[in-house]
Amino acid sequence: MTEQTRCPICGKPSAPAFRPFCSRRCADVDLGRWFSGDYRVPEPIADKEDEKSRKDDDLLS
Repeated sequence: MTEQTRCPICGKPSAPAFRPFCSRRCADVDLGRWFSGDYRVPEPIADKEDEKSRKDDDLLS
């Protein structure tokens, strides 16, 4: 038996045409949240530290 996926916006069962959403409206709500900056992908902390150490190394050279 397969488990029904739920829409992450409203919680209704998802529709195959709009998966993982239940409708075009919920898909558009999600897209609008990305555009407005409500969702963000965090920067990796290691990259910032590596960049800082490279800058420090350049200053010492």
